[in-house]
Amino acid sequence: MSFDAATVRKDFPILDRTLDGRPIVYLDSANTSQKPRQVIDAMTQFMENSYAPINRSAYKLAADATELFEGARRKVGEFINAPSADEVVFTKNATESLNLVASSWGRANLHAGDVVVLTHMEHHANIVPWHMLVAERGIRLRWVPLTADGQLDLTDLATLLDGAKVFSFTAMSNVLGTITPVKLLCEAAHAAGAITIVDACQYVPHNVTDVQTWGADFVAFSSHKMCGPSGVGALWARAALLDAMPPFLGGGNMIADVRLDGFTCAPVPAKFEAGTPPIVEVVGMGAAVDYLTALGMANVRRHEMDLADYAINTLTERYGDDITIHGPTNIEVRGATLSFAFRGIHPHDLSQVLDQHNVCVRAGHHCAKPLMRLLGANATARASFYIYNDESDADSLADALEGASDIFGL
Repeated sequence: MSFDAATVRKDFPILDRTLDGRPIVYLDSANTSQKPRQVIDAMTQFMENSYAPINRSAYKLAADATELFEGARRKVGEFINAPSADEVVFTKNATESLNLVASSWGRANLHAGDVVVLTHMEHHANIVPWHMLVAERGIRLRWVPLTADGQLDLTDLATLLDGAKVFSFTAMSNVLGTITPVKLLCEAAHAAGAITIVDACQYVPHNVTDVQTWGADFVAFSSHKMCGPSGVGALWARAALLDAMPPFLGGGNMIADVRLDGFTCAPVPAKFEAGTPPIVEVVGMGAAVDYLTALGMANVRRHEMDLADYAINTLTERYGDDITIHGPTNIEVRGATLSFAFRGIHPHDLSQVLDQHNVCVRAGHHCAKPLMRLLGANATARASFYIYNDESDADSLADALEGASDIFGL
């Protein structure tokens, strides 16, 4: 079973908009996805009819709001096949989730000389927190290299993991589109005695996600890349790990008791949700889960594989050696995120020209500067496709690139 992208597109009001009489070709979903009417309506209806503080008030309106909030937690847990919804902690985004783990678990468990293993394709959110612990604690970092086609080079994985305490890696590269073998990596890490932290920000919106099958210890992802609002994300972790970790932030809601001589924490997940949470946004994230569940994540993956295949073939057949698309050529191990170089045109110039055709792509280092250096580039242009895109959008990208060639006289 599949779905029709043209029908799906009708659910996204912003894509009805025209600029200078032409439709928007939105190819920046790896950065942030657009929002369907179902999510917008759920958030609006909640604010109009149900908004109240959660957890702290006994009146019915607050109780109803709390149930909607916790209902969203259950939806998110089921979406990733978490053993318990109580293992889902709401954060403001995947970056905060990863920082939470590095700060709380890391500071409690890592000491000078301890090894954390990362990969060369990581987002800054999965690099900088560890560099901070290098400076603070004197931990050491090791790096899994890449193959020529942008996959992880696992030749020396056992050696890299030997004696390591942590293996933290992406499930899908936001630059290369590479999908990593998460289950295999988790098994290798555990065999070496290391815990695993999975940055699933690019994976969860596009694939069936099963944290139990993966065997991961921590998994981080964001709402805004999966048709939900910004300002909310999630951290899933094994209950035993969360229970043992010290709190990340202190304040209201995360305590069981506060005294003049100290405090005791509330149970997980409240322990890691200090202060008033993004209530409306959590409800919106729950609605986004409902929306994607109705489409079927296996269908989403199939659609994106077909679309990536079409886009790559269209661009390479039309432009040959004038275009370089980074990442795997095997559609089975990549998503529909295409970072590319085109005829020597600077990516920022290229994106501005494409914008004149209402083709929205990202240009920059994509918060992955170490990877950019490996690619020998300061930046790339990136076209990322999602559920509301179809082959006509790939054609529009190809046509707009021809326009860029005309402008730059190439």
